[in-house]
Amino acid sequence: MIQVGINGYGTIGKRVADAVVQQPDMEVVGVAKTRPNFEAQSAIEKGFDLYAAREDRKHLFGEAGIDIAGDVEDLVEQSDIVVDACPSGIGEANAEMYAEYDTPALLQGGEDKDAVDASFNARSNYDTVEGEDLVRVVSCNTTGLSRLIAPLAEEYGIEKVRATLVRRGGDPAQSGRGPINDILPNPVSLPSHHGPDVNTIFPELSIDTLGLKVPATLMHMHSVNVTLESEPGADEVRELLDAQDRTFVIPDWLGLDGAGAIKELAQDAGRPRADIWENCIWGESVSMEGSDLYLFQAIHQESDVVPENVDAIRAVLGEADQAESIQRTNEAMGLADGLAPTRVAPEATADD
Repeated sequence: MIQVGINGYGTIGKRVADAVVQQPDMEVVGVAKTRPNFEAQSAIEKGFDLYAAREDRKHLFGEAGIDIAGDVEDLVEQSDIVVDACPSGIGEANAEMYAEYDTPALLQGGEDKDAVDASFNARSNYDTVEGEDLVRVVSCNTTGLSRLIAPLAEEYGIEKVRATLVRRGGDPAQSGRGPINDILPNPVSLPSHHGPDVNTIFPELSIDTLGLKVPATLMHMHSVNVTLESEPGADEVRELLDAQDRTFVIPDWLGLDGAGAIKELAQDAGRPRADIWENCIWGESVSMEGSDLYLFQAIHQESDVVPENVDAIRAVLGEADQAESIQRTNEAMGLADGLAPTRVAPEATADD
C-alpha cells in the first residue's frame, strides 16, 4: 500500500485525503494542520492521525483538547509521498524538508512552476513525472484547459487557443475575499497567468488567455475558441469530448443554464460536498465555424484537481500506467458513474 501524507488539510487537502482513502492501493498516514479548527477536529473524527505543521503553534492543539501524533517532519518521514496542499508559497518553502527526508512531494497549482521538477496533468503528460522529487499538480483552470486541449490536439491538431476565463471571486468559505460588488480584469494585461501555465503541460502550444474576476463563489467559467488544423463537424467534436474520462458534455434536456444548476445536480447526485470533478461543457455551445471551435465550460475550483492528485501519486512512484491509474481513480471516487442522470424514455402505449 502506498503511504500518503497530507500536509495542509483545507479546501484541497481534505478532499484529497478522502479520495486517497477510497483508493484500493493507498492509505493516509496522517494529515498536518497549522492550527486547531473545525477541519482539524473533522480529521480526528475521520480517524486520521493529526500532525502539527508549525512548532510555534503546536501548543494550541493541546489547549483546544485535540491530540496530535507528532510534528509534520514525523509525517513526512513515514510517508512514501506527501501531497502538499498548503496555501500558495508555503509548498515551495516546504521543499527543503521533503528533500531532507528523501520523500517526493506533490505541490499545488498556486506554486511557481520554477519551484518544481515538473508540472502534471493526468490526461496530458502522465508519463513524464516518474521518479521526480517535486511535482506540481497544475491549477483548477489549467487542469480544465489541459483536459480539453489534449484530445483536440491528438485528434485534429491545434493552431491556436484563445480563452477568456471568468473566475469566481473566492471559494464559498473565503469570507476574507468579500463581500464584493465589482467585475475586475484580472489581470488587465495579456496574457493572464493561465496561458503560460498551460505551456508547462503543452510547451509548443500557441495560447492566449484573458481573465476576469466576478462576485461569485460557485465555479469558474471558460469561453474557449480553438483554431484546429482540420474542420470536423460540431457533432463529431461533441462525441470526442463526451468520450473523455473527465469531461461532461451537458445535454440540453437537463436544463442546466449555469453554475448554480450544475451544483444543484451534483448535490442531487450525492456527490460529496457537491463536488464536480469533471469539466462541464455545454453541448449546445460546441460550435464550428470553419476550423474554429467555440464552446463554454464550467470548472469547479474546489475539486477538479482532486483526481489529478491521486493519479500523480501513482505517476511519480511508477505504480501504474496512465490508463490503469485513471480507471482506478475514477472507479474508486465514483467518477466513472458520471454526473448526469439517465434519461428515461417514455413508456410505449398501445397505439405505438
